[in-house]
Amino acid sequence: MSWRPSAAPAALRLRARLNAEIRAFFAERGVLEVETPVLSQAGNTEPNIASFSLEFSGHRDAGAARRWLRTSPEYPLKRLLAAGVGDCYELGRVFRDGEAGGRHNPEFTMLEWYRVGWDHRRLAEECAQLVQAALGLVGRRARLRSVRYRELYRETLGLDPMRADLPALREALGEVAVDGEGLSRDDWLDLLMTHRIQPGFPPDQLLVLHDYPASQCMLARVRDDDGDAHDPVPVAERFELFLGPLELANGYHELADAGEQRARFGRELAERARRGAPMPPVDERLLDALAHGLPDCAGVALGVDRLLMAMLDTPRIADVVAFDFARA
Repeated sequence: MSWRPSAAPAALRLRARLNAEIRAFFAERGVLEVETPVLSQAGNTEPNIASFSLEFSGHRDAGAARRWLRTSPEYPLKRLLAAGVGDCYELGRVFRDGEAGGRHNPEFTMLEWYRVGWDHRRLAEECAQLVQAALGLVGRRARLRSVRYRELYRETLGLDPMRADLPALREALGEVAVDGEGLSRDDWLDLLMTHRIQPGFPPDQLLVLHDYPASQCMLARVRDDDGDAHDPVPVAERFELFLGPLELANGYHELADAGEQRARFGRELAERARRGAPMPPVDERLLDALAHGLPDCAGVALGVDRLLMAMLDTPRIADVVAFDFARA
């Protein structure tokens, strides 16, 4: 019967315990909980993320009538950082269009936090500590491993992801059937990750994967030298956290250059135009905040529903939300 919850009462109780654990974790460390707008005048320009939008019917004194549901609280949190709030986090709902299924729900819970004066490596350690604390609620613990993106591809596939050409990347995908029309080099690297590398991650492993290709910088700083003694290359100061094969979190040593951020927004919009995708407005207030001065900081977004899925060892997001998209 569709009126019933999709999650069992025990899962809802575990979610409440996890929320309390998260808040206690940050209270102990002096990180401030904040709330930021769910509706924004600006949207997410990232080409692979689709946003919901709606129209405001009241007086137009407050700006544009068209508003966008947030896909993350990142931009307003960075504005708070630029205003001097300091270490902060938000635990709340975010929205993404076109993502519904076994592991995806169009509305889901995201935990995002920022640490002033930290880099991505230090934040990755804290992120792993939080996940270990969450696993402790169900009597589990994972062994932690940290590895560079470049080294993981060399180790598992025998190729250098920073240097391999497209034919080598296609060949490494093996028997996986893929329509490669229009795929970029980074698309092929992502396919290798999701189809060849991630499935082999041990279920009891908590993996910090760091220092991504510079072309996958997203909102991260780019470092000129990855530290390879024989063939140094630029890398994005970014990490992802995996529990077994499940990706839980994505974090950056945050870009603070307003001009570079505007250029990245422009490249994303150009790719959206090429695909014929919607063209959400750029967040000019974020750019103003960066121009004012974003403190040196690192930030990370963690999918709370995915963490709950891992804690309960279920592949279905419906099992950890009160009412999934089909029953909402």
